[in-house]
Amino acid sequence: MKDLRATRGRRYILDCIAEGEHVRQDFKHSISDACKIARSISAFANHSGGRLLIGVKDNGTVAGVRNEEDVYVVEQAAEMYCRPAQRVEFAAFRVDASAVVIQASVARAAERPVQARDAAGGWTAYYRVADENIHAHPLMVAAWRLRAEGGGGVVLRAGGDESRLLAWVASCGAEGAAPDAVAPALAISRARAAGIIARLAAIGMLDFVYAPGGFRLVSADLAE
Repeated sequence: MKDLRATRGRRYILDCIAEGEHVRQDFKHSISDACKIARSISAFANHSGGRLLIGVKDNGTVAGVRNEEDVYVVEQAAEMYCRPAQRVEFAAFRVDASAVVIQASVARAAERPVQARDAAGGWTAYYRVADENIHAHPLMVAAWRLRAEGGGGVVLRAGGDESRLLAWVASCGAEGAAPDAVAPALAISRARAAGIIARLAAIGMLDFVYAPGGFRLVSADLAE
C-alpha cells in the first residue's frame, strides 16, 4: 500500500471517529473519484487544513482500506486535479487484525485559492463549512488572490467609501452583513463595493463567516 507500514492505532482512530465528520475531518469508505477528492483537498487547504480517514464509512464504522489504489487516487487528486498542486501526508493505522485505516492529511495552503478541477475541465475553489465542501464566495477568492499579489492597497479616509464600509459592517455586529447588501447600503455601485470588500479582506480588515443562507462579512476581530 504505497510502502505504508501500518502502526498500531486503534485508540487513535476510534477517538478521531468519535469526533464525527467536521470542519477538519472527513470519512471516506473508499476512494474512486479524483475530482471528488480534489474538492475535499481544496476545501481543507482553503480553510485550516484537515484529514481524510480512508476506510471509514459515513456512519463511523471501520471498514478498512480495500483497495491499494486509494492512496494513488488521492495523490492524483492533489497533484493533477488541484491548482496549485497540494501535498498530502499519509499514515496507516491498524485498527484490528483485518482493518487498516489510512489518514491523508492536508495542510492549510500557503497560497490560496486552491482550486479543484471538475470532470468537464473547469476549476472551482472550495471551502470547508462544518462537514461539507462548498463553493468559496467569489469575493473570498478575489481577496485571496489580492493577498497573494501583495494586498492590493487600501487608502482609509474619513468619510471615504472604505471607512464607511468598515463602519457599516461593524454596526452589523457578530451577525455580519450580506456582501450583496453593501452596495445599496452605501449607495455605491456593485463593482465598487466588490472591489473594496476584496481589498479590505485581503489586508485582514474584513473577514467572511458562513451562516445559514450564505457567507456574511464581519469585522476581522469578530471572525471565529
